[in-house]
Amino acid sequence: QVQLAESGGGLVQAGGSLRLSCTASGRTFSSYFMGWFRQAPGKEREWLTTISPNGGRTYTSDSVKGRFTISRDNAKNTVYLQMDSLKLEDTAIYYCAADNNPGAGVRKSAGYLYWGQGTQVAVSS
Repeated sequence: QVQLAESGGGLVQAGGSLRLSCTASGRTFSSYFMGWFRQAPGKEREWLTTISPNGGRTYTSDSVKGRFTISRDNAKNTVYLQMDSLKLEDTAIYYCAADNNPGAGVRKSAGYLYWGQGTQVAVSS
């Protein structure tokens, strides 16, 4: 079992940057695909980006491509989400998720077994 804890959320002005972290418990972090999702009020959870277990492959939604970057440090059991050029519409709760093999579900919530509690990101004008 994996426990995930996000951190780094907060209030930021439009155009600014923020880096989220997600730290995992356990000794098998390096075997998991790690993803970031977000959910804005009144909207469905949205997949943003995923990184492969060794960090060699990333997958990113067109909605944030060029602004958001996922990375991981397996020695620290941590995955990061660097968010640049933030927009008002990026306001949401951000979640990290993990799974050994999301397969065809790599871009879907159903592809991930383990989830963090989320961290709030608010972008102001």
